[in-house]
Amino acid sequence: MDSISLTGLADEKLAEARKSHSGRAAHTIHGGHTHELRQTVLALLAGHDLSEHANPGEATLQVLRGHVRLTTGGDSWDGKAGDYVAIPPERHALAAVEDSVVVLTVLKSIPSHSH
Repeated sequence: MDSISLTGLADEKLAEARKSHSGRAAHTIHGGHTHELRQTVLALLAGHDLSEHANPGEATLQVLRGHVRLTTGGDSWDGKAGDYVAIPPERHALAAVEDSVVVLTVLKSIPSHSH
């Protein structure tokens, strides 16, 4: 079995985000475009965000470090280290209140995939 240290990866992605103009860095730890399940470690620096976007499928967010705010049309959720939320199936945005690292898990349907 392959395993990784989420703590170590969080440190690495925060360091990359600090050098990036966008203030963010990400690494897919499982899955990808050819899989239905995708898990990504995402670092966002304080004051940076992922602007509003559509939900590509069922999704959850787990905060590893920092403080983030997830907003939808009429609601918002503040998450800190150790918090977890199911992302509503609607347009949403994610902002870093302080330097943060999250694990985003997405389960999407692959159109060409048949059961």
